[in-house]
Amino acid sequence: MALSSGPDETPLDPPHSTALARRADGLDTAFGRADIADRLAGLVAQAVGPVVFTTSFGLEDQVLTHLIASAKLPVTFATLDTGRLFPEVYALWQETEERYGILIRSYYPRHEAVELYVRRNGVNGFYGSREARKSCCDIRKVEPLGRALAGADLWLTGLRADQSAARGGVRLAEADAGRGLVKASPLFDWTRERALAFAQRNAVPINPLHARGFVSIGCQPCTRAIRAGEPERAGRWWWEDDAARECGLHVGPDGRLVRSKPPLREAPPAEALA
Repeated sequence: MALSSGPDETPLDPPHSTALARRADGLDTAFGRADIADRLAGLVAQAVGPVVFTTSFGLEDQVLTHLIASAKLPVTFATLDTGRLFPEVYALWQETEERYGILIRSYYPRHEAVELYVRRNGVNGFYGSREARKSCCDIRKVEPLGRALAGADLWLTGLRADQSAARGGVRLAEADAGRGLVKASPLFDWTRERALAFAQRNAVPINPLHARGFVSIGCQPCTRAIRAGEPERAGRWWWEDDAARECGLHVGPDGRLVRSKPPLREAPPAEALA
């Protein structure tokens, strides 16, 4: 039996949700065409509360870490330690903190939920069914993310639109009404090649697994190297017949990637219609 401990998200009431969508739309307009340094600085400057950047130490996250730390932006670094990460990730975590002189806050799954999940499903029970895998992701990722983002106004992520077909519509800024914040992806319009070139040019520390075909890296039991011609995220949960390849961090209750709805437009004054 699968077990899920992820809390249900309660969407904001319509006025607040609309205000978030308007903010996201305004950030898109203001910074969507800016260079990456101005884009990041502008997003952070427009925040009306804490800014949190969640990193899993992938290529894009390392590029953003370099940019944020180099500019000394007031951003909190956070990561989700699922307990099933590659050894190379932990080594890169330490190297990154030492290189940039930063502290990356770690958030762990609730031990009671993990213990109960393993008791009911087995230590590798996520291979048994999609329900069991999503339940494991809920416990190890989604619930800790909620704690990492508690009180945040702006959530920075390393999403890119060309990472997968499911992420093709990713924008610079989107309203996350369920969490009551704006979610921004400063590298949304970058390619992987551009990110890699930036990392190499600036000596950004990256995971050595990338050179071995591990393009998108998650938990060790759930990640494999991709084969020639496969999309970037094909190595994630490869045993499932699901092209989306998502764990739940960036999706809504319906299982689809969260998207901003266009802000409602106010009706023009009556005299304008005369």
